[in-house]
Amino acid sequence: MHGTVSLIPRRLINAAVRSAATAVLTVMAATTVVAQAVPYSQAAAAAALRWRYIGPVGNRVASVAGVPGDPNTYYAGAASGGLWKTTDGGVHWDPIFDNQKVHSVGALAVARTAPNIVWAGTGEPWIRSHISVGDGVYKSTDAGRSWKNMGLPESGRIGRIVIHPTNSDIVYVAAQGFSYGPQQERGLYRTTDGGQTWSKVLFVDEHTGAIDVVMDPQNPNKLFAAMWTLEIRTWGRQSGGPGGGIFQSMDGGTTWKKLAGSGLPKHPVGKIGLSIAYSNPNRVYALIETADGVPVKDEAVDNGELWRSDDGGTTWKIVSYNRDLACRQAYYTRVTTSTDNPDEAYFTCASFNRTLDGGVTATTGGQGGAGGRGRGGAIAPVAGAGGRAAVNPNPMTAPGGDHHDMWIDPTNGNRMIVGHDQGVSISTTRAREWLRIQLPIAQMYHVTTDARIPYWVYGNRQDGPSYRGPSNTRSGGTIPRSMWHGVQGGESGFATPDPTDTNLVWSTASGSGSRGGIIVRFDLRSKTGANVEVWPQSTGGHAAADLKYRFIWDAPFEISPHDAKTIYTGSQYVHMSNDGGKSWKEISPDLTRNDKSKQQMSGGLSPDNIGVEYADVIHSIAESRVQKGVIWTGANDGLVQVTRDAGKSWTNVTANVPGMPMWGSVRHVEPGRFAAGTAYIINDAHQENNRDPWVYRTHDFGKTWKLIVNGLPKVPMGYAHIIREDPVRKGLLYLGTENAVYLSYDDGDQWQPLQLNLPASPVYGMTIESRFNDLVIGTYGRGFWILDDITPLQKLTVAAAAAPAHLFAPRPAYRFQNVEQNVTMQDDLTAGQNPPYGASINYWLKTAPATAPEITIRDAAGKLVRTLSGARGVGLNRIYWDLGNQPTVPPRLRTKPSFNEQFALDADGTRSAPGFGAISVLILPGKYTVQLTVDGQSYSQPLEVKKDPNVTVTDLDMKASVDAQLQIQAQMAAAGDWVTSMEAVRVQVQQLTATLASDAKNADILPAVDSVGRKFTDLERSVIDLRQTGQGQDGVRWPTQIAGQLNYLSGNLAASADNAPNAPQRDVYMVLDRQSKATKTALDLLIQRDLAALNARLRARGLKEIELKLPPVVF
Repeated sequence: MHGTVSLIPRRLINAAVRSAATAVLTVMAATTVVAQAVPYSQAAAAAALRWRYIGPVGNRVASVAGVPGDPNTYYAGAASGGLWKTTDGGVHWDPIFDNQKVHSVGALAVARTAPNIVWAGTGEPWIRSHISVGDGVYKSTDAGRSWKNMGLPESGRIGRIVIHPTNSDIVYVAAQGFSYGPQQERGLYRTTDGGQTWSKVLFVDEHTGAIDVVMDPQNPNKLFAAMWTLEIRTWGRQSGGPGGGIFQSMDGGTTWKKLAGSGLPKHPVGKIGLSIAYSNPNRVYALIETADGVPVKDEAVDNGELWRSDDGGTTWKIVSYNRDLACRQAYYTRVTTSTDNPDEAYFTCASFNRTLDGGVTATTGGQGGAGGRGRGGAIAPVAGAGGRAAVNPNPMTAPGGDHHDMWIDPTNGNRMIVGHDQGVSISTTRAREWLRIQLPIAQMYHVTTDARIPYWVYGNRQDGPSYRGPSNTRSGGTIPRSMWHGVQGGESGFATPDPTDTNLVWSTASGSGSRGGIIVRFDLRSKTGANVEVWPQSTGGHAAADLKYRFIWDAPFEISPHDAKTIYTGSQYVHMSNDGGKSWKEISPDLTRNDKSKQQMSGGLSPDNIGVEYADVIHSIAESRVQKGVIWTGANDGLVQVTRDAGKSWTNVTANVPGMPMWGSVRHVEPGRFAAGTAYIINDAHQENNRDPWVYRTHDFGKTWKLIVNGLPKVPMGYAHIIREDPVRKGLLYLGTENAVYLSYDDGDQWQPLQLNLPASPVYGMTIESRFNDLVIGTYGRGFWILDDITPLQKLTVAAAAAPAHLFAPRPAYRFQNVEQNVTMQDDLTAGQNPPYGASINYWLKTAPATAPEITIRDAAGKLVRTLSGARGVGLNRIYWDLGNQPTVPPRLRTKPSFNEQFALDADGTRSAPGFGAISVLILPGKYTVQLTVDGQSYSQPLEVKKDPNVTVTDLDMKASVDAQLQIQAQMAAAGDWVTSMEAVRVQVQQLTATLASDAKNADILPAVDSVGRKFTDLERSVIDLRQTGQGQDGVRWPTQIAGQLNYLSGNLAASADNAPNAPQRDVYMVLDRQSKATKTALDLLIQRDLAALNARLRARGLKEIELKLPPVVF
């Protein structure tokens, strides 16, 4: 209950404590074109510039595993957000893969005989749009603390890993491949030496990969592998082919045979999920994509979903035609058999299904939401082949929705974990109840910010709506999940606040894509929206060629930078509205190749058309900020077009772009911020089996282009997504790729990493918030992140780095007042972080100075406000001033608490003073000067402190509040001085008493010594209760004295949001003022009369006098 009580929010005092924290940026030269060479090094910047996670809650988990017999330990691999581990049954989770450059974990396995050995296969096997690839298979020998890439860098996507039950060196990896084109690296791999070497033991053809592999738990030489023919292209997916099927090995994978006949499908099949019953290996399940009896291109197909073998794979029979078992086959298809009942199996897809009779019937658990939204809906029996209703003696609920992977403990069939599109769920009750966990792995498609102060961040999350949340809650601590809320729209679209009306948000798309160009005009006040879809006709299930308008899954949306009433979206045409979406008009012809051969049904055996697969669509629209009417478009068939007359005429500039992949997706166009003819484009060709970065620039409206990729690595996750030009510094660019962030100081001629502490994850969205100078990104796997105050990046020059020291001009600082926070939950891993409070001060040091730099803040009159000590790091250093004046320094007591001789003082012979706080008063808005002094040389820059625009008090009231707090602060400082003086007298009295106790000659002076000691003690008790120890809530035991009362009143005023002191506050202050003055008068009298008289007697006896001052306490 005691400690620091401040006139400013506690977070400001915390910031003062943190103010010594700094960072260092060392010098490295970079080749430049548009500017001088700029010194920059990411390695040295890591401590100075830190990315800050802000939320929201996350979604997709692609793989899960547990440790047999250990109910506390689980692993969860995110679709694009890294690998997570819990050691307390799911209560707390830690990221354990963030040091790697890959983020998609598609398969996990833990060695049965050595649970510290964990394998992670990268690349997602659950096929849909916007999925990430990997760079091989990783191994940990210390339960996830460290990892090593064990090879298979071209495996693309790993669907399953199986470890030998008694020899952990033998491991099988099912590699599907990238699946964007022919690839020799597809197939099943085996290692017998723990990953040192690999053999491709099963290969069908370059179009077919391994998607699943299972092992007989009683005979590890017996394996089944599922091979899948799959091709993903910009214009669609093709699942199924003659190379697919079930293969069996009886010699540990050395030789294989394809299973045919014996009850299995006769025609080509697609994706297959396999499972062997742990308790009876003769029972084998196969969930097979067959086209469900619907002819494909007039060719005959098989019908059915689930096949079963009861003799170890020799013969098979179809047991179910229920499409709920696999749903959308490419995105799901997994069956997991209970480890203690061969008739019990689970099917994880959009719904969650269980069979208790070997697959003949299945029960559907309600699609209960993850994260505590409910425990699932009603349980409905679903008939299988025989059409009989399932008998369900054991209730079951769904762990989440859109389920993918499942693991069941081989030692306890009641214990299981499921990964799904809302997170991860754990059950110890055989799926009756679930602990549902959401991790900070949100997949955000885009990011925008609004005009509020502080600004809010917007974006669409996969498997969720459009979200809105604060960059700064103004309440200190964390940004709780409860601060985030939906603004309608859908998972794949945009959420764009209106630049002129902060209550209006434009949200696009839906859970089923953009359909007919879905756009919602959302009102934050009523929390309702008006749907202003361009062409409100469902496109679900239709091929692109059949549609009037081809809107892609994540169709573009743009508000004109010149007229907020003008909005754009794109199909194959650019659509414009200037009446709030009440009407739309096309302002372009078809700006795509319109290749009808690329607009046919997608899916292969199982049609899957939701807009993701549409080709010949506009993927990006951007209007120049410099010149009205200059509008750029990029299409997913590689075309780039521009109009300079607001759409009256268009120019196809694609032929001018050298070497650009023909069918790459031009996902982003960035018009230049300084010249109308400048633009930057991103061509994402990874679905053309080209994962290199393709980034171009033009300075002449597209007549000529230059490829600008120097410094960008050509790796599986190297393709780019977004580029932005800095609004302050011409030629300073920022780039987001599939796993990193980069910057360039020379208009893209050379790139350098800006990854810092950011986990590797796709960077889909990026914007620069100009008022705060923040770089804000939306990652597709780890939510939103902010790089606070990029001023030093913008202002770093050769001249600045060459000087002995350089102080950068600080950005304006807002004097925010504390506000009440939303409801929070403890230990919430998804909670974001608020920025440090106050003014960000950045300075450069060429060499390390002899002493720590001093930073001083002075007001407009030149009066010293605050002194801070900076770091001595070579390069860039950052320190935050919390906008408070110099805090009072609480006194240190030199005597033990009354009646507590057992109390142990600190090593320096002192203890803290309960009731005293370090009071720092939040200064008034205005003009200030920052001065940096390094080895005697000073550098100055102006700093503006702005009023919180959310505060409604008048400037006069604010000044009255600050003046009152300054008065209390002065009294608290004085009270501290009094206590220091009285403690000095008391400790010397104690020492003198001990000396005189053995000095018979001078024993007669003891009563006078004791009398002075008692008087000083009594007077000190009026300032601080000397019985208090600072422990055990002493504050409720004894009355609060002057120091504590001053602390209380200061906190009372600081919590009054700058309102002028009211009458009671003024009255209490007058009471305390009188008490303080009385104490000071009494102390002066004691010193001048009683202490002087005692010292005269001591001096007459030749004894050491009691000094009023002692040497300062050294901390």
